Amino acid sequence: MNTNYASTEPSRAEVDGLPGPTLVEFGAPWCGICKAAQPLIAQALDGAKPLRHLKIEDGSGRPLGRSYGIKLWPTLIFLRDGQEVGRLVRPTSVDAISDELTRLAQPA
Repeated sequence: MNTNYASTEPSRAEVDGLPGPTLVEFGAPWCGICKAAQPLIAQALDGAKPLRHLKIEDGSGRPLGRSYGIKLWPTLIFLRDGQEVGRLVRPTSVDAISDELTRLAQPA
């Protein structure tokens, strides 16, 4: 699990081209709700199959977040081969995150 939000974001084309399972987490390091969700995300990822985890600092004018229509943090986008297969906004349980990770790990 990545513990810090990256201030430099990849382009949407780069994310769309990523092979395999990917979790893209949008948030901000100062966001209280994001901080509260970190133990839930960490626990869910601990029991999940290996995957790429991009933790992206979002904000006004940030193109990657806008391309996904991000409005609230944290938002978790679950991608398989660059295609969105699930989304959680402000997750409040390990089970909800784990369910999406399990679904992501299943073949298309």
